[in-house]
Amino acid sequence: MLTKILCAALAGATILVALSASEGRGKDVFARRCGGCHDPEINKEGPRLRGIYGRKSATVPDFAYSEGLKKAGIHWDDSSLDRWLSDPDAMVHDTNMEFRLADGEQRKAVIAYLKSLTAR
Repeated sequence: MLTKILCAALAGATILVALSASEGRGKDVFARRCGGCHDPEINKEGPRLRGIYGRKSATVPDFAYSEGLKKAGIHWDDSSLDRWLSDPDAMVHDTNMEFRLADGEQRKAVIAYLKSLTAR
């Protein structure tokens, strides 16, 4: 019984380390690829992103979104963020975001980082 408990604890710790590594890589990719336009705390050319995961699109109250994004009603989760980061124009034709993150592993890492930015 003790062996099963220890194995379960070790497996859980391994998953947490993997998630932390992914978040860390995502933070690095975010800083290099997204940080010019986005910040977790302040609006820049793009809206602040703290709390984006689970939120509806175009809902940061003091940011001027495109009309297309205001009308899109996207719920930001793994799938929608992955699609958005792949090609924003394919999701919303009237968007101001021209950036694409083609590498799927980088997108996964950035999404893991965005998930870690819980709302305050």
